[in-house]
Amino acid sequence: MSSIKSKKISVLLSLCVVSALLTPVLTQADTAMVLAEAETGSVAARQAREQREALAKKAAERKAKKAAEAQKSGNKATPEAVKPAEEQKEE
Repeated sequence: MSSIKSKKISVLLSLCVVSALLTPVLTQADTAMVLAEAETGSVAARQAREQREALAKKAAERKAKKAAEAQKSGNKATPEAVKPAEEQKEE
């Protein structure tokens, strides 16, 4: 009789242990599914694309500003008009 009780207790105890060990795995799988549904990867990709676009826009603005300044100055200091120091010494 006591062997039956001990078997019941051991079966119940092993079920509790197995369920306790599997609970974190199930919650992690559920979290992964939620993240996949939320598509956080596409959000990060969208943010990276927006950042690249902003940087490209700033670079274009700087280039346009430099071109406008060069045009204002009348192209006096263009690289072709300025002779290198070595050529000036030779003359």
